[in-house]
Amino acid sequence: MQFSQMDEKRPRSPQEKKSLSYANDRRNTYGENDKASRKAIPARKAGENRKVRRKANQALNVIDRLDDENAAVIESSLKQDLERVGGWTKSPDVSLAEYMEVQARLRSWRNLSPNRQPDCEPKVS
Repeated sequence: MQFSQMDEKRPRSPQEKKSLSYANDRRNTYGENDKASRKAIPARKAGENRKVRRKANQALNVIDRLDDENAAVIESSLKQDLERVGGWTKSPDVSLAEYMEVQARLRSWRNLSPNRQPDCEPKVS
Protein backbone atom coordinates (compact mmCIF):
# COMPACT_ATOMS: atom_id res chain seq x y z
CA MET A 1 0.00 0.00 0.00
CA GLN A 2 1.36 3.36 -0.96
CA PHE A 3 1.41 6.32 1.40
CA SER A 4 -0.79 8.41 -0.88
CA GLN A 5 -3.58 5.81 -0.62
CA MET A 6 -3.67 5.88 3.16
CA ASP A 7 -6.19 8.09 4.89
CA GLU A 8 -4.52 11.13 6.33
CA LYS A 9 -5.69 12.54 9.63
CA ARG A 10 -7.30 15.93 9.51
CA PRO A 11 -5.40 18.41 11.67
CA ARG A 12 -7.36 19.52 14.72
CA SER A 13 -7.51 23.00 16.14
CA PRO A 14 -6.35 23.55 19.74
CA GLN A 15 -9.95 24.25 20.78
CA GLU A 16 -11.11 20.96 19.28
CA LYS A 17 -8.26 19.10 21.01
CA LYS A 18 -9.21 20.69 24.32
CA SER A 19 -12.88 19.72 24.00
CA LEU A 20 -11.92 16.15 23.09
CA SER A 21 -9.60 16.04 26.07
CA TYR A 22 -12.40 17.17 28.41
CA ALA A 23 -14.69 14.50 26.98
CA ASN A 24 -12.25 11.58 26.94
CA ASP A 25 -9.93 12.09 29.91
CA ARG A 26 -11.09 10.57 33.19
CA ARG A 27 -10.48 11.31 36.89
CA ASN A 28 -10.74 8.95 39.85
CA THR A 29 -13.29 10.25 42.38
CA TYR A 30 -13.66 7.11 44.48
CA GLY A 31 -12.57 8.92 47.64
CA GLU A 32 -9.35 7.15 48.49
CA ASN A 33 -5.80 8.07 47.65
CA ASP A 34 -5.42 7.82 43.88
CA LYS A 35 -2.26 5.74 44.29
CA ALA A 36 -4.15 3.16 46.36
CA SER A 37 -5.98 1.97 43.24
CA ARG A 38 -2.74 0.51 41.94
CA LYS A 39 -2.88 -2.12 44.67
CA ALA A 40 -6.58 -2.20 45.54
CA ILE A 41 -7.94 -3.03 42.10
CA PRO A 42 -5.62 -6.01 41.44
CA ALA A 43 -6.22 -7.23 45.01
CA ARG A 44 -10.00 -7.15 44.56
CA LYS A 45 -9.74 -8.93 41.21
CA ALA A 46 -7.49 -11.60 42.72
CA GLY A 47 -9.89 -12.07 45.63
CA GLU A 48 -12.82 -12.51 43.25
CA ASN A 49 -10.86 -15.07 41.23
CA ARG A 50 -9.95 -16.99 44.41
CA LYS A 51 -13.61 -16.97 45.48
CA VAL A 52 -14.72 -18.36 42.11
CA ARG A 53 -12.05 -21.08 42.13
CA ARG A 54 -12.93 -22.04 45.71
CA LYS A 55 -16.65 -22.42 44.85
CA ALA A 56 -15.80 -24.41 41.72
CA ASN A 57 -13.54 -26.78 43.67
CA GLN A 58 -16.22 -27.27 46.34
CA ALA A 59 -18.77 -28.11 43.65
CA LEU A 60 -16.38 -30.56 41.98
CA ASN A 61 -15.67 -32.28 45.28
CA VAL A 62 -19.34 -33.22 45.75
CA ILE A 63 -20.18 -33.94 42.12
CA ASP A 64 -19.38 -37.68 42.40
CA ARG A 65 -21.91 -38.05 45.27
CA LEU A 66 -24.78 -36.53 43.26
CA ASP A 67 -27.14 -38.15 40.78
CA ASP A 68 -26.56 -37.64 37.06
CA GLU A 69 -29.11 -34.83 36.66
CA ASN A 70 -27.70 -32.64 39.45
CA ALA A 71 -24.14 -33.42 38.37
CA ALA A 72 -24.98 -32.26 34.83
CA VAL A 73 -26.40 -28.99 36.18
CA ILE A 74 -23.28 -28.31 38.26
CA GLU A 75 -20.99 -29.21 35.37
CA SER A 76 -22.92 -26.93 33.03
CA SER A 77 -22.80 -24.01 35.47
CA LEU A 78 -19.04 -24.49 35.86
CA LYS A 79 -18.55 -24.52 32.09
CA GLN A 80 -20.66 -21.39 31.67
CA ASP A 81 -18.72 -19.71 34.52
CA LEU A 82 -21.92 -18.60 36.26
CA GLU A 83 -20.11 -17.80 39.51
CA ARG A 84 -18.41 -14.81 37.86
CA VAL A 85 -21.68 -13.17 36.80
CA GLY A 86 -22.39 -10.10 38.91
CA GLY A 87 -19.06 -10.07 40.74
CA TRP A 88 -16.98 -7.08 41.74
CA THR A 89 -16.51 -4.35 39.16
CA LYS A 90 -14.51 -1.16 39.37
CA SER A 91 -16.62 1.96 39.70
CA PRO A 92 -16.19 4.08 36.58
CA ASP A 93 -14.13 7.24 36.70
CA VAL A 94 -15.66 10.65 36.03
CA SER A 95 -14.97 12.59 32.85
CA LEU A 96 -12.62 15.54 33.19
CA ALA A 97 -15.41 18.01 32.30
CA GLU A 98 -17.63 16.79 35.16
CA TYR A 99 -14.67 16.74 37.54
CA MET A 100 -13.75 20.34 36.68
CA GLU A 101 -17.37 21.49 37.25
CA VAL A 102 -17.41 19.96 40.73
CA GLN A 103 -14.03 21.47 41.55
CA ALA A 104 -15.20 24.92 40.41
CA ARG A 105 -18.33 24.68 42.59
CA LEU A 106 -16.27 23.65 45.60
CA ARG A 107 -13.80 26.45 44.96
CA SER A 108 -16.59 29.05 44.79
CA TRP A 109 -18.06 27.62 48.00
CA ARG A 110 -14.73 28.03 49.84
CA ASN A 111 -14.32 31.66 48.70
CA LEU A 112 -17.60 32.87 50.21
CA SER A 113 -17.43 35.36 53.05
CA PRO A 114 -18.72 34.06 56.43
CA ASN A 115 -22.01 36.00 56.38
CA ARG A 116 -22.89 35.37 52.71
CA GLN A 117 -24.90 32.34 51.66
CA PRO A 118 -24.53 30.60 48.27
CA ASP A 119 -27.44 30.32 45.85
CA CYS A 120 -27.23 26.55 45.86
CA GLU A 121 -25.38 23.86 47.76
CA PRO A 122 -22.29 22.37 46.06
CA LYS A 123 -23.00 18.97 44.56
CA VAL A 124 -20.25 16.51 45.41
CA SER A 125 -20.42 13.12 43.75
